[in-house]
Amino acid sequence: LDYRLSDLLSRFDINADEIQVLEGPEGFYETLRSKIRNAKTRIYLSTLYIGKTEHELVATIHDALSRSPQLKVSILTDALRGTREDPQPSCASLLASLVVDFPARVEIRMYHTPNLTGLRKRFIPKRINEGWGLQHIKLYGIDDEVILSGANLSSDYFTNRQDRYHVFSSSRITDYFARVHHAVCSISFLLDISDSKDTVSYSLIWPSSNLAPSPLYNPKRYISAATSLLLPLFSPSAFPTPALSNSENNNTSTTTLYPLLSHPPTLNTELPALKTLLSSPFLHSYTFTAGYFNPHHLITSSLLAASSNSKARGIVLTASPSANGFFKSPGISGLLPPAYSHLSLRFLQRVRLANASIKLREWQRGTVGEKDGWTYHAKGIWTYFLSKSQDGRGDRIVGPGATVIGSSNYTSRSYGLDLEVGALVVTDDEGLMRKWKREEEGLREFTREIGERELEGEERRAGWRVRVAMWIVKLVGGSL
Repeated sequence: LDYRLSDLLSRFDINADEIQVLEGPEGFYETLRSKIRNAKTRIYLSTLYIGKTEHELVATIHDALSRSPQLKVSILTDALRGTREDPQPSCASLLASLVVDFPARVEIRMYHTPNLTGLRKRFIPKRINEGWGLQHIKLYGIDDEVILSGANLSSDYFTNRQDRYHVFSSSRITDYFARVHHAVCSISFLLDISDSKDTVSYSLIWPSSNLAPSPLYNPKRYISAATSLLLPLFSPSAFPTPALSNSENNNTSTTTLYPLLSHPPTLNTELPALKTLLSSPFLHSYTFTAGYFNPHHLITSSLLAASSNSKARGIVLTASPSANGFFKSPGISGLLPPAYSHLSLRFLQRVRLANASIKLREWQRGTVGEKDGWTYHAKGIWTYFLSKSQDGRGDRIVGPGATVIGSSNYTSRSYGLDLEVGALVVTDDEGLMRKWKREEEGLREFTREIGERELEGEERRAGWRVRVAMWIVKLVGGSL
């Protein structure tokens, strides 16, 4: 497997004990704040958005800057989501205060998709314009550690929205993802501050030092320049992996991290990596999860091929409608939970026709909007491989031998519209395998199996409004 992946992707060999798996949103938030609080040299945060009321998180960054004069902060968000509430308080207005107080040490960048320009940008409402592409990367780097996750930085992701969170305590991995972060910053808008005596105002400007033309005025040239910038960072020979020293490598196990990228429409290393993973002849079983279940057709085909005719057993975890962040939302977004149920039904129909051994399980922990109600936002895959027992007599499975962690939802929009970064990690270290197994089992704890009959029932069947809304979004170039 490693040889096949190394032909496709850049790679980094690391120690398994440099990877920590966090369990839930509170642990994620406390870990993030603790590391920011003790930061000495750098903080880089790539996220879809920072919640407009996250004053505690911003205060933690502010305090760290006050304590450490060498500390520099770079924050990357999405321009559409980051300014959606303007002129009311927004992510952009919240972060502006950091630039006002530390203008030489704080940079706020906002990526704008090249897919939403001209008449589309003018007439599509803010509430749904994100359907044409976003900066969706989640990288949280502090000094020599980086957290890869699918979680954004807002109160629900810190309290009652389940995601995944891996901490990599490796300066080489952190340096690498810092290069990715800053590359995207160099092709994004800059938050510029106008500070008068009474008020602070801001605007998004396109610096002349940027490495691409503005996506709003020359989207084709922008895509070309962005591709040229990002491609070298994800090429197989870009970062030759030095051998670990004796002090670094104190056991015989091997753990390798392969960075993954989706930069539509020109670059995608995640799809071929997943196809390679699922086509391994040693694959025993897998668990695939996506909170928004609408997998790209090549992902669906790979899952079915891996599990057809009694080959690898598959489990798919997804959010129940009442664990979907759009449950009972006003307007068209409220149609999304039943739309995803309709897509789940289509998937199960294909499973049956392919004679594939795949079970679909829905995650639910209370009901969104009610006391103790959670939403489900986790995404990734865990793959189990057959390996010989230490005495050489038969096969044994300790836990997953590989996992994918990152921002991608594995949908058509992830690969056709959004900017995504993640990592495939492969190991034969039994301690790390057990960590991944506990993580997967922890998510499965709140799931139950669901079948075609239930999804075809009156309570779950998609009505005509849902089907028309799905058709309209696709017609005008958007995606779920």
